[in-house]
Amino acid sequence: MRAIYKREMRSYFTGTIGYVFLVLFLAVAGLAFCYTTLFSMSAEVGSFYIIMMIFSAIALPLLTMKSFSEERKSKIEQLLLTAPVSLGSMVLGKFLAAYTMFAGATIFSSLYFLILYRYAFIQVGILLGNIVALLLVGFVFIAIGLFVSALTENQLAAAVGTIGIIMAFLLVGLINTFLPASYWLRYVFDSVSIFTRFQTFANGYFDLSTVIYYISMGGIFLYLTYRVYDRRRFG
Repeated sequence: MRAIYKREMRSYFTGTIGYVFLVLFLAVAGLAFCYTTLFSMSAEVGSFYIIMMIFSAIALPLLTMKSFSEERKSKIEQLLLTAPVSLGSMVLGKFLAAYTMFAGATIFSSLYFLILYRYAFIQVGILLGNIVALLLVGFVFIAIGLFVSALTENQLAAAVGTIGIIMAFLLVGLINTFLPASYWLRYVFDSVSIFTRFQTFANGYFDLSTVIYYISMGGIFLYLTYRVYDRRRFG
Protein backbone atom coordinates (compact mmCIF):
# COMPACT_ATOMS: atom_id res chain seq x y z
CA MET A 1 0.00 0.00 0.00
CA ARG A 2 2.84 2.39 0.79
CA ALA A 3 4.27 1.99 -2.70
CA ILE A 4 0.89 2.73 -4.30
CA TYR A 5 0.43 5.73 -2.01
CA LYS A 6 3.84 7.18 -2.88
CA ARG A 7 3.27 6.56 -6.58
CA GLU A 8 -0.07 8.38 -6.52
CA MET A 9 1.28 11.31 -4.52
CA ARG A 10 4.18 11.63 -6.94
CA SER A 11 1.80 11.55 -9.92
CA TYR A 12 -0.14 14.53 -8.55
CA PHE A 13 2.96 16.69 -8.68
CA THR A 14 4.74 15.30 -11.73
CA GLY A 15 1.62 16.20 -13.68
CA THR A 16 -0.69 19.19 -13.34
CA ILE A 17 -3.70 17.79 -11.52
CA GLY A 18 -2.25 18.21 -8.03
CA TYR A 19 -1.24 21.80 -8.66
CA VAL A 20 -4.55 22.67 -10.34
CA PHE A 21 -6.52 21.21 -7.45
CA LEU A 22 -4.52 23.01 -4.76
CA VAL A 23 -4.57 26.35 -6.58
CA LEU A 24 -8.32 26.16 -7.24
CA PHE A 25 -9.16 24.96 -3.74
CA LEU A 26 -7.11 27.59 -1.94
CA ALA A 27 -8.20 30.35 -4.31
CA VAL A 28 -11.89 29.55 -3.82
CA ALA A 29 -11.29 29.22 -0.07
CA GLY A 30 -9.68 32.67 -0.03
CA LEU A 31 -12.57 34.22 -1.95
CA ALA A 32 -15.12 32.45 0.25
CA PHE A 33 -13.32 33.63 3.37
CA CYS A 34 -13.30 37.24 2.16
CA TYR A 35 -16.97 37.11 1.21
CA THR A 36 -18.31 35.33 4.31
CA THR A 37 -16.14 36.99 6.95
CA LEU A 38 -14.06 39.99 5.95
CA PHE A 39 -16.56 41.73 3.66
CA SER A 40 -19.54 40.88 5.86
CA MET A 41 -17.63 41.78 9.05
CA SER A 42 -18.70 38.50 10.64
CA ALA A 43 -16.86 35.78 12.58
CA GLU A 44 -19.46 33.16 11.65
CA VAL A 45 -17.71 30.18 10.03
CA GLY A 46 -20.61 28.02 8.86
CA SER A 47 -21.18 29.77 5.53
CA PHE A 48 -17.51 29.37 4.59
CA TYR A 49 -17.57 25.61 5.08
CA ILE A 50 -20.88 25.16 3.28
CA ILE A 51 -19.36 26.89 0.25
CA MET A 52 -16.24 24.72 0.49
CA MET A 53 -18.33 21.57 0.84
CA ILE A 54 -20.26 22.40 -2.33
CA PHE A 55 -17.06 23.33 -4.15
CA SER A 56 -15.46 20.05 -3.04
CA ALA A 57 -18.20 18.22 -4.92
CA ILE A 58 -16.75 19.71 -8.10
CA ALA A 59 -13.06 19.86 -7.21
CA LEU A 60 -12.50 16.40 -5.76
CA PRO A 61 -13.42 14.58 -8.99
CA LEU A 62 -10.32 16.28 -10.44
CA LEU A 63 -8.24 14.20 -8.05
CA THR A 64 -10.04 10.91 -8.53
CA MET A 65 -10.97 10.92 -12.22
CA LYS A 66 -7.60 9.47 -13.29
CA SER A 67 -7.06 7.12 -10.35
CA PHE A 68 -8.12 3.98 -12.22
CA SER A 69 -9.35 5.21 -15.60
CA GLU A 70 -5.91 6.39 -16.74
CA GLU A 71 -4.35 3.00 -16.03
CA ARG A 72 -7.16 1.23 -17.83
CA LYS A 73 -6.81 3.48 -20.87
CA SER A 74 -3.02 3.16 -21.01
CA LYS A 75 -3.27 -0.66 -20.77
CA ILE A 76 -1.13 -0.94 -17.63
CA GLU A 77 -4.07 -2.10 -15.55
CA GLN A 78 -3.11 -5.76 -15.97
CA LEU A 79 0.35 -5.02 -14.57
CA LEU A 80 -1.26 -3.75 -11.37
CA LEU A 81 -3.66 -6.67 -11.20
CA THR A 82 -0.79 -9.14 -11.44
CA ALA A 83 1.58 -7.20 -9.19
CA PRO A 84 2.38 -8.57 -5.70
CA VAL A 85 0.01 -6.04 -4.13
CA SER A 86 -3.42 -6.91 -2.81
CA LEU A 87 -6.45 -5.23 -4.36
CA GLY A 88 -7.35 -3.80 -0.97
CA SER A 89 -3.93 -2.19 -0.65
CA MET A 90 -4.20 -0.78 -4.15
CA VAL A 91 -7.60 0.81 -3.47
CA LEU A 92 -6.58 2.14 -0.05
CA GLY A 93 -3.28 3.50 -1.36
CA LYS A 94 -5.04 5.50 -4.06
CA PHE A 95 -7.71 6.65 -1.62
CA LEU A 96 -5.21 7.81 1.01
CA ALA A 97 -3.21 9.75 -1.58
CA ALA A 98 -6.28 11.68 -2.75
CA TYR A 99 -7.46 12.17 0.83
CA THR A 100 -4.06 13.50 1.88
CA MET A 101 -4.31 16.18 -0.81
CA PHE A 102 -7.83 17.12 0.25
CA ALA A 103 -7.17 17.07 4.00
CA GLY A 104 -4.02 19.14 3.59
CA ALA A 105 -5.87 21.77 1.54
CA THR A 106 -8.76 21.81 4.02
CA ILE A 107 -6.57 22.27 7.08
CA PHE A 108 -4.41 24.90 5.38
CA SER A 109 -7.47 26.91 4.27
CA SER A 110 -8.84 26.73 7.82
CA LEU A 111 -5.78 28.66 8.98
CA TYR A 112 -7.40 31.72 7.40
CA PHE A 113 -9.45 32.01 10.57
CA LEU A 114 -6.30 32.69 12.57
CA ILE A 115 -6.50 36.15 11.05
CA LEU A 116 -9.83 36.70 12.78
CA TYR A 117 -8.80 35.25 16.11
CA ARG A 118 -6.98 38.42 17.06
CA TYR A 119 -9.83 40.75 16.14
CA ALA A 120 -13.03 38.79 16.81
CA PHE A 121 -14.44 36.06 19.01
CA ILE A 122 -14.43 32.72 17.20
CA GLN A 123 -16.33 29.79 18.62
CA VAL A 124 -13.60 27.17 18.48
CA GLY A 125 -16.03 24.27 18.96
CA ILE A 126 -18.09 25.28 15.93
CA LEU A 127 -14.92 25.86 13.88
CA LEU A 128 -13.60 22.39 14.72
CA GLY A 129 -17.03 20.90 14.04
CA ASN A 130 -17.05 22.40 10.56
CA ILE A 131 -13.52 21.19 9.83
CA VAL A 132 -14.39 17.65 10.92
CA ALA A 133 -17.63 17.76 8.90
CA LEU A 134 -15.80 18.82 5.74
CA LEU A 135 -13.15 16.12 6.22
CA LEU A 136 -15.87 13.48 6.65
CA VAL A 137 -17.74 14.68 3.57
CA GLY A 138 -14.48 14.58 1.61
CA PHE A 139 -14.04 10.97 2.71
CA VAL A 140 -17.34 10.09 1.02
CA PHE A 141 -16.73 12.20 -2.09
CA ILE A 142 -13.32 10.66 -2.74
CA ALA A 143 -14.64 7.12 -2.25
CA ILE A 144 -17.41 7.84 -4.79
CA GLY A 145 -14.83 9.26 -7.20
CA LEU A 146 -12.63 6.16 -6.99
CA PHE A 147 -15.60 3.90 -7.63
CA VAL A 148 -16.70 5.80 -10.74
CA SER A 149 -13.10 5.99 -11.99
CA ALA A 150 -12.88 2.21 -11.73
CA LEU A 151 -15.86 1.83 -14.05
CA THR A 152 -14.54 3.69 -17.08
CA GLU A 153 -11.35 4.50 -18.96
CA ASN A 154 -12.59 7.99 -19.84
CA GLN A 155 -11.40 10.55 -17.30
CA LEU A 156 -14.03 13.12 -18.29
CA ALA A 157 -16.79 10.55 -17.92
CA ALA A 158 -15.39 9.62 -14.51
CA ALA A 159 -15.40 13.26 -13.37
CA VAL A 160 -18.92 13.97 -14.68
CA GLY A 161 -20.28 10.72 -13.25
CA THR A 162 -18.76 11.46 -9.85
CA ILE A 163 -20.20 14.97 -9.78
CA GLY A 164 -23.62 13.60 -10.77
CA ILE A 165 -23.71 11.06 -7.93
CA ILE A 166 -22.44 13.56 -5.38
CA MET A 167 -24.99 16.18 -6.44
CA ALA A 168 -27.76 13.61 -6.14
CA PHE A 169 -26.77 12.96 -2.51
CA LEU A 170 -26.61 16.69 -1.84
CA LEU A 171 -29.92 17.55 -3.50
CA VAL A 172 -31.87 14.85 -1.69
CA GLY A 173 -32.06 17.14 1.34
CA LEU A 174 -33.57 19.95 -0.74
CA ILE A 175 -36.47 17.76 -1.80
CA ASN A 176 -37.76 17.98 1.76
CA THR A 177 -38.58 21.64 1.27
CA PHE A 178 -41.31 20.56 -1.15
CA LEU A 179 -42.75 17.80 1.04
CA PRO A 180 -45.36 18.12 3.82
CA ALA A 181 -43.83 18.28 7.30
CA SER A 182 -45.54 15.05 8.36
CA TYR A 183 -44.67 13.06 5.25
CA TRP A 184 -42.60 9.95 6.07
CA LEU A 185 -40.27 10.49 3.13
CA ARG A 186 -38.85 13.55 4.87
CA TYR A 187 -37.27 11.29 7.47
CA VAL A 188 -35.85 8.99 4.77
CA PHE A 189 -34.36 11.87 2.77
CA ASP A 190 -32.91 13.49 5.89
CA SER A 191 -31.27 10.18 6.78
CA VAL A 192 -29.43 9.85 3.47
CA SER A 193 -28.80 13.53 2.75
CA ILE A 194 -25.12 14.45 2.95
CA PHE A 195 -26.00 18.14 3.25
CA THR A 196 -28.54 17.71 6.07
CA ARG A 197 -26.09 15.70 8.15
CA PHE A 198 -23.32 18.18 7.40
CA GLN A 199 -25.36 20.94 9.04
CA THR A 200 -25.40 19.02 12.33
CA PHE A 201 -21.62 19.33 12.65
CA ALA A 202 -21.65 22.80 11.16
CA ASN A 203 -23.81 23.93 14.07
CA GLY A 204 -21.27 22.60 16.56
CA TYR A 205 -23.04 19.37 17.57
CA PHE A 206 -21.13 16.10 17.60
CA ASP A 207 -23.47 13.44 16.24
CA LEU A 208 -22.09 9.90 16.38
CA SER A 209 -24.73 8.64 13.95
CA THR A 210 -23.53 11.18 11.39
CA VAL A 211 -19.92 10.02 11.78
CA ILE A 212 -21.05 6.41 11.32
CA TYR A 213 -23.09 7.43 8.27
CA TYR A 214 -20.19 9.14 6.52
CA ILE A 215 -17.70 6.38 7.31
CA SER A 216 -20.21 3.72 6.23
CA MET A 217 -20.98 5.51 2.96
CA GLY A 218 -17.29 5.90 2.18
CA GLY A 219 -16.63 2.31 3.14
CA ILE A 220 -19.41 1.05 0.86
CA PHE A 221 -18.01 2.83 -2.18
CA LEU A 222 -14.47 1.69 -1.41
CA TYR A 223 -15.73 -1.86 -1.14
CA LEU A 224 -17.59 -1.50 -4.45
CA THR A 225 -14.35 -0.30 -6.03
CA TYR A 226 -12.59 -3.36 -4.65
CA ARG A 227 -15.31 -5.62 -6.05
CA VAL A 228 -15.03 -4.05 -9.51
CA TYR A 229 -11.35 -4.97 -9.67
CA ASP A 230 -11.86 -8.30 -7.99
CA ARG A 231 -14.27 -9.30 -10.75
CA ARG A 232 -11.97 -7.85 -13.41
CA ARG A 233 -8.98 -9.82 -12.12
CA PHE A 234 -10.80 -13.14 -12.42
CA GLY A 235 -13.27 -12.15 -15.12
